[in-house]
Amino acid sequence: MESTLTPPVFYLLVVWGIVTAVFVALLIWRGVLSSHEDDQIFLDAAEEHMAREQRELVAKISTLSRPLLITGILSGVLLLLAGGLWIYEGLRQNF
Repeated sequence: MESTLTPPVFYLLVVWGIVTAVFVALLIWRGVLSSHEDDQIFLDAAEEHMAREQRELVAKISTLSRPLLITGILSGVLLLLAGGLWIYEGLRQNF
């Protein structure tokens, strides 16, 4: 029985796995940061350091949005490309 996983498909799946692992790690990191974020804080002037920490936290979460978007889209594109190539090679081999 022949292997249906050719080297180009295998390499695409390896790259997809790496990109998806980075994507999941970024999602987890954003979740960890978001768990420390407060929706509402009632602070007076003496607790300015808490407000500053929240602003820094929101800035960190905001900076993760672009890498999350890029890795998510790249993961989806690589998966579709690997699947399409696998189907194309399977059809080409059978006909």
